Amino acid sequence: MIMTAKLDPFAAAPQLMKSWMGLSMAADGSLENSLVELVKTRSSLINGCDSCINMHTADARARGETEQRLYLLSAWREAPCYTDRERAALGWTDALTRLSEAHASEADRAALQAHFSEEEQVKLTLLINVINGWNRIMTGFGLWYETPAKAAA
Repeated sequence: MIMTAKLDPFAAAPQLMKSWMGLSMAADGSLENSLVELVKTRSSLINGCDSCINMHTADARARGETEQRLYLLSAWREAPCYTDRERAALGWTDALTRLSEAHASEADRAALQAHFSEEEQVKLTLLINVINGWNRIMTGFGLWYETPAKAAA
């Protein structure tokens, strides 16, 4: 990993960042990989976090995600290539990431409840909170993560 920064939060607050990284890794492993990467990429697109978009689209591709599904994330509601479970997760991601614009609708909550167990609803909500946090850390401190393939070239 190559990282540049205006401030390195790992050096400035190592214990807290270690805890944050632990939560992040636990949230990443709590649901299926394809769904996790779609959620992280969608949230990063909404927040305009260039580094996280770069990182999570590369991770998604490495885990077998298609270019089509990655390109269509900005229009996921209209695109026919997502499952109902993925649509429920993306709707919940949009609602929580855009919380300052409007609260989650009953339709978003109903879709979530129809496709996720109560435990999975908590896991998804924590995942969304973590990626929104990373978007703010990365953007706030000017961090850039270079994907390993690009760094090797």
